[in-house]
Amino acid sequence: MSRTSALLVAMLTLIGTVLFLTTAPAGAAAIRIMPLGDSITGSPGCWRALLWNRLQSTGYTDIDFVGTLPPQGCSVAHDGDNEGHGGFLATNVANQNQLPGWLAATRPDIVVMHFGTNDVWSNIAPATILSAFTTLVNQMRASNPAMKILVAKIIPMNPANCADCGQRVVAFNNAIPAWAAATSTQQSPIVVVDQWTGFSTSADTYDGVHPNASGDQKMSDRWYPALANFLTPGGSTPTPTPTPTPTPGGGCTATFKNVGQWTGGFQGEVTVKNTGAATTNAWTVRWTFANGQQITQIWGGTLSASGAAVSVRNVAWNGTLAAGASATFGFLASWNGTNTAPVPTCSPT
Repeated sequence: MSRTSALLVAMLTLIGTVLFLTTAPAGAAAIRIMPLGDSITGSPGCWRALLWNRLQSTGYTDIDFVGTLPPQGCSVAHDGDNEGHGGFLATNVANQNQLPGWLAATRPDIVVMHFGTNDVWSNIAPATILSAFTTLVNQMRASNPAMKILVAKIIPMNPANCADCGQRVVAFNNAIPAWAAATSTQQSPIVVVDQWTGFSTSADTYDGVHPNASGDQKMSDRWYPALANFLTPGGSTPTPTPTPTPTPGGGCTATFKNVGQWTGGFQGEVTVKNTGAATTNAWTVRWTFANGQQITQIWGGTLSASGAAVSVRNVAWNGTLAAGASATFGFLASWNGTNTAPVPTCSPT
């Protein structure tokens, strides 16, 4: 081979090597998560920082919080990109077609949405807000047909200039599960995350609307199990509609729902309903776990546990139930191997 030919072969080999290295497939991209909402999400939105750091510390490191807005004031180090637009209404975002541009710029795989507070404050009907939610979900799916969506029952409101806002939130939140059940699909599931139960406007907000430090922690704690479930390979996709197992016990019933399940843990919710004709002043729910499950965190109730036996009594604010009224408490628990649903009983006390 001539010297010129040898040199040519060497150059072609080098070029081929460079092309291979620069075009070889990269590793799997990080899962992109968009926090979407208003100022409760965006400014400063420190629940996002707490959630980010908890995910990092528990092994969910291949993630990327995305949004066209930068961190907005929270001093905790975190990935602060978000779509928390202060003062925005979900109905306006839908009507003005604002979301598609944000989606195109950020390409999320998962949306974490706490939206509707300003709509409720503006006395917009729940059906109208949820119609806007449907528009937003359709736009998410147009961006990513496999979009996974977490939708909050929003935190309670008690602003000084809106005496009716508290009850409006209740009406809106009560309508969300049925909407989610009708809108969710196997490819693009919608999971409802209850941010309302156990959240106090006096203890967990600084103005009756926006979370303070304890409120941020509660919001982070509620988002975490549902989001971790989406991030866990092989994690289950919980149905947004309850599978009730009501068991009468005196003048009340208790209904269990598995809100979300992931490797080693799950989130449960129990609804207590007064089935008697008179107001009850307190209630106690009991069950026995069948597979060694253990409650690690509870809200909306006071826990007593001995081995597999569980007893939950109301807290001060949800014990009094008029005839036909309901209260809800939730918990996080561990499981291993089998996770048989508990069958709770309820006793008015």
